[in-house]
Amino acid sequence: MFTTGTSEANATYDAIVVGSGISGGWAAMELCKKGLKTLLLERGRNVEHIKDYPTASLNPWDFEYRLNNTPQFVKESPIQSGGTDQGNAHFFVNDTEHPYIQQKPFEWYRGYHMGGRSLTWGRQCYRLSDLDFEANAKEGIAVDWPIRYKDIAPWYAYVERYIGVSGQKENLSQLPDGEYLPAMELNCIEKHLDDTLRKSGHDRLLTIARVANLSRGWDNRGPCMNRNLCSRGCPFGGYFSSNSSTIPAAMATGNLTIRPYSVVADVVYDEQKQRAKGVRIIDTLSNEHFEYHAKVVFLNASTIATAGLLLNSKSHRFPNGFGNDSGEVGHNLMDHHSSAGAHGVHSGYKEFYYKGRRPCGFLIPRFRNLKPGDGLDYTRGYNIQGHGERAEWRDPIGITGFGADFKKKLTHPGPWTVWMAGWGECLPYHDNQISLSDKKDKWGLPIINIDFSFRDNENKMMADIRKTSGEMLDAAGFKDIDTFNYGKPGGSTVHEMGTARMGRDPKTSVLNGNNQVHAVKNVFITDGSCMTSSASQNPSLTYMALTARAVDFAADELKKGNL
Repeated sequence: MFTTGTSEANATYDAIVVGSGISGGWAAMELCKKGLKTLLLERGRNVEHIKDYPTASLNPWDFEYRLNNTPQFVKESPIQSGGTDQGNAHFFVNDTEHPYIQQKPFEWYRGYHMGGRSLTWGRQCYRLSDLDFEANAKEGIAVDWPIRYKDIAPWYAYVERYIGVSGQKENLSQLPDGEYLPAMELNCIEKHLDDTLRKSGHDRLLTIARVANLSRGWDNRGPCMNRNLCSRGCPFGGYFSSNSSTIPAAMATGNLTIRPYSVVADVVYDEQKQRAKGVRIIDTLSNEHFEYHAKVVFLNASTIATAGLLLNSKSHRFPNGFGNDSGEVGHNLMDHHSSAGAHGVHSGYKEFYYKGRRPCGFLIPRFRNLKPGDGLDYTRGYNIQGHGERAEWRDPIGITGFGADFKKKLTHPGPWTVWMAGWGECLPYHDNQISLSDKKDKWGLPIINIDFSFRDNENKMMADIRKTSGEMLDAAGFKDIDTFNYGKPGGSTVHEMGTARMGRDPKTSVLNGNNQVHAVKNVFITDGSCMTSSASQNPSLTYMALTARAVDFAADELKKGNL
């Protein structure tokens, strides 16, 4: 069901889900499958699978500017344009129309449409382990996670079996194996680097990325066609997104109502019943205000937006923001750093090439600080992600020539290269935070202010990544090795999390071990804001698993009459 009209104003549902991205789509599907009449609110336009992927099958020469962003687009969207091109820019917001304030440089990438960033995510799916869930408690940093690996492991498996994750099992305690479709294949230079690492005696290995790209058909989707055009939307359903999977599944139950163009202004609190009554929304086209009611509310607007919504939801009971008894809402913002690494050239394997455009690279799982006494000057760790390829005609800058010799230069592949960089953990610093400014957007809502920076621990980790990456390439016989640190600001890895963290104590956290707001049991938050620490793994799989787990708990509590 699709609603935009006033006839739905003040309507009551069993459940409301705010946000339709990775976790919101999962919340909607699970709630609907459990028989709950569910309203899914999305602040942007509707996007239907296949129908609304206008650039999915276009060639570079089909674009007026050959995929290059125009100066006007860069001027209007200085942040979004840094991670987009003409092929996918329609899945990112306009920075001028959706401003935010940066106390320090912070790149906030956003997609305001049905499906959100599930259409443009990197699709990497890694489980956290108890090395991650126990780290805060063991080191006395921030607060302890209220769950452990055993609590979420069955939900990881549940999600993996549904979305379809291709990958290779490696039997590592720091990176638990999951339920995988056949792995994609490493190419010869990546296999060479892996072989060198496994023989090094440093307990390191290289494996193919574990990704939600289908190596074979799965659940009436896929398989992946190896086009590597995922961020345009996949008409084959070759990768998991809310649009290709969870939202259609929710719609098929007959229990889902979607309402696009609906920015949620605040969560409505019932002072007498001490529970959330529902939400107030602003229709972004008409500027009309509506209120919707439900027995249970799931907030999945994404880390920064969810925290902003909580802070803007004030009442007599919550003068500092909804559920903010601890004062932690908006604090502890984290993002992985992915700036440091190395690039090298190898002279061998010239008789080999590869076919297609594999939509993922390789992973070197975390090998630092796996046990006490590693002698490093920083805590936590990183994984290394990268890819090996042969240089193409586009790679040499300023290539010149004419005639047959020039054509030969363009068509003859260059040497094998490997690029790799570390995805590193960011600690949960209390003063890395978002807050609401006095400035208002065009709907009269406070503009979000972001204050974030990487600190000494992250910088030391980056220095180690740079050094170690160069050493690994050197040991594998690479030449012309360039180690780098791009110095990218927070937000660049698009893994923001932590602004409404889970915890054991209501005095120091926002959510309990079931993702419930401590003081309001019928409100759940399962997007990135719930994370208590960041680990170093790409986090979306954890968001989905926590969401499925929380919905199962919420539905059971509803049946018992506890919500």
